[in-house]
Amino acid sequence: MENPSEKTPAKWESLPSWLLTQTANHAHRLVTDGFSSACARGYHYRLLATLEESGPASQAALGRRSGIHVSDMVATINELADRKLVERAPDLSDRRRNVISLTAPGKRQLRRLEKQLAECQDELLAPLSPDERQQLTGLLSKLLDHHNRRTGTPEEPWR
Repeated sequence: MENPSEKTPAKWESLPSWLLTQTANHAHRLVTDGFSSACARGYHYRLLATLEESGPASQAALGRRSGIHVSDMVATINELADRKLVERAPDLSDRRRNVISLTAPGKRQLRRLEKQLAECQDELLAPLSPDERQQLTGLLSKLLDHHNRRTGTPEEPWR
């Protein structure tokens, strides 16, 4: 009988695609759990952060800026509006549209989510030095930029 501790890793376990996928699974779990502990989801963070960075906007503009698909945008806004984290107001230039803006409680929630996200990053990258973290981030950004340019569509992280 083979001793599992003496098992030689399979060839595929050293492939970059395998390593990225497995690490992404851990990252997703950490971020999802972190956001969940703050009663939030990734889309909530993305929308709140987009509003803070870009200011009030229509649902369509927020979708483009945040990368949240239109089919998910209304539900996300509804969830945040129900909790008074964002508010809707008629667009003065086009009454058929609403303008979504960040509220003071929304800003406080965004700060909580940013804190959770920073803790998740620290946990995920714990074995790396600050220089290694910076290098890894640079390399991952380079890979993602390359593949986004090739496909023309950014991926959908942090639902």
